[in-house]
Amino acid sequence: MARPTIADIAHRAGVSKGAVSFALNGRPGVSDATRERILRIAEQMSWRPHSAARALGASRVDSVGMVIARPARTLGVEPFFAHLLSGVQSGLSAESISLQLLIVEDTAAEIEVYRRWTSEHRVDGVILVDLTVKDPRIDELKALELPAVVIGGRGGKGALPSVWADDREAMLSIVEYLAALGHRRIAHVAGTPNFQHTQRRIRAVRDAAPRLGLVDAPSLTTDFSDAEGAAITRKLLSQAQRPTAIVYDSDVMAVAGLGVAMEMGVSVPSDLSIVAFDDSILTQLMHPALTALSRDTFDFGRQAAEVLLEVIADPGQVVNRRSPDPMLTV
Repeated sequence: MARPTIADIAHRAGVSKGAVSFALNGRPGVSDATRERILRIAEQMSWRPHSAARALGASRVDSVGMVIARPARTLGVEPFFAHLLSGVQSGLSAESISLQLLIVEDTAAEIEVYRRWTSEHRVDGVILVDLTVKDPRIDELKALELPAVVIGGRGGKGALPSVWADDREAMLSIVEYLAALGHRRIAHVAGTPNFQHTQRRIRAVRDAAPRLGLVDAPSLTTDFSDAEGAAITRKLLSQAQRPTAIVYDSDVMAVAGLGVAMEMGVSVPSDLSIVAFDDSILTQLMHPALTALSRDTFDFGRQAAEVLLEVIADPGQVVNRRSPDPMLTV
């Protein structure tokens, strides 16, 4: 018989998994009556903490780690990460949990940080971003038995817990909107090529092109920086058959692209439509304001923190929480 999980207790008690986690760990956030009912159901189901959870709970440090392998200069102008980190910290602060943040140059350095944190017991769990194709961090974290949740990666059997939105459907909504406006030459200025979310967006554009009758729909990869976004835009707009619409994988690159279009005398939106995959104050303050995908990035981060606390309480479970898909704001 399978060992009962927090999810099983939550289902029987008719409450959220977060409420069960709070009750089982003696944390505030649930009423005394609800706590007593949850503990009674847990006892009836013969629930016991996962062995790793017992070891962790005996010396909980009340700290969560997050390592980002991107250039620090690029992150410094990314509104997305500022909102995401604020949401993560909000979810953790409610439980008096601190966040350790490190920025490193590559995945190898990131893995070394996880090994050091585990050996020194610096954190109770970690939050991963930018899942890559055949990501080596997954097996490493499983081997370390370090509780983890992936932001943006789809969960599945045997995978790490995750909080995600459907990048493919979001990108399709952009391309279909532009095609409905009459565009047949649509370029995609994509992010880092080995990121899974970049690959999903590239495939979405490629798969939609024949169905929508697009004449040209190239995806050109970048490092997400404004400099590369501008350089790719200049290259695209210098072609004899230039695109009439460009989709950017970030708001920063979209704003850089708008600057290049203005510099080259290409009118937006008369001669060129621009769409950003992420909405922010940057896209809203531009003139003209840019069409963008809007989502509650703050809440995205808060949910990731909430799921990680559930997994720390019961490492045996795999939680895959889908957040609302981004909506196109014209």
